[in-house]
Amino acid sequence: MTRSTAHTAQAQLSARELAAWRGLLRVHASLIKELDAELERDHGLPLTSYEVLLRLDSAPGRRLRMSDLAESVLLSRSGLTRLVDRLERDGLIERASCPSDARGSFAVLTDRGRRSLRAASGTHLRGIRERFIGHFSDAELEQLAEFWERLLPGAGDGEGACGPEA
Repeated sequence: MTRSTAHTAQAQLSARELAAWRGLLRVHASLIKELDAELERDHGLPLTSYEVLLRLDSAPGRRLRMSDLAESVLLSRSGLTRLVDRLERDGLIERASCPSDARGSFAVLTDRGRRSLRAASGTHLRGIRERFIGHFSDAELEQLAEFWERLLPGAGDGEGACGPEA
């Protein structure tokens, strides 16, 4: 066996590994697509917008630096800027200058944005329960949380949960 052939053999996934990986990708894509469509249809709020409002709602003073917000919602800075422009145009957030850094700015959740988030959270949480949580026992959910933690420490800590507290 040549070095190239050995490398190729090691790079191949077993049927079990491939099924697990493809399953994760299919389930994630399907859940996100369905949750996004439901929020958009019922509230005119795409899932990415919901996530931004949620992060701002849970932040001290309902504000985050734009760079921190981009990192927390896994968007590029330019992608976040476009999204913030739309949310600002809709009156859901506003920008505020950063007194300690003239180049930096904050995204701030408005009262209207908070009302929008609260109205959408019931729909979103119901969708999560119906499409995901309802398929597992409590013990299985604990096990899943442990798996996520193994792959990405801090992933299962509840940070940025799925909806505002009542």
